[in-house]
Amino acid sequence: MIRAELGVNPWSVLYEGLARHTSLSFGTISAVVGVLVLLLWIPLRQRPTFGTGANIVVLACASDLGLHVLPQHLGLPARIGLLASGILLNGLSVALYVGARYGPGPRDGLMTGMSAVSGRSLRSVRTLIEVAVLAVGWLLGGGVGAGTVLYALAVGPVTQFFVPRFAYRSAGEDRA
Repeated sequence: MIRAELGVNPWSVLYEGLARHTSLSFGTISAVVGVLVLLLWIPLRQRPTFGTGANIVVLACASDLGLHVLPQHLGLPARIGLLASGILLNGLSVALYVGARYGPGPRDGLMTGMSAVSGRSLRSVRTLIEVAVLAVGWLLGGGVGAGTVLYALAVGPVTQFFVPRFAYRSAGEDRA
């Protein structure tokens, strides 16, 4: 989504805003924020797992690697494709690793924990989180575009669509 140059996801807006005020790389900021988000899990009674830690490390490394590998200044059709695939693949990837029960990443654990505590849908909770993060990132100077708004409004519904299709169910749950 960064290389699409049509607006990054709200968390990236936050990371960009923080990068303007620190000397840390995008991936490092992603990892630090991921660890800080874990503190928000405490009142939600969420517990980090192997998947939580793996998410922090993989996301930080993949962010820096992707920015290094993907070319800049692509044509508009390619940029639109990157934006659309970024939204769809993010929703799908959340469904895959949360559904596998290896544990959510920090941001997704915040979503699932808030959903469980509030009784609200993943869709509405995720959208609320994305909009709040977007506002903070924008206030810190992160860039916002049409893709940012599209992501903030679409990733919750996309995630909710994919989660039941990829959630692991034990043999006992299949019969229930």
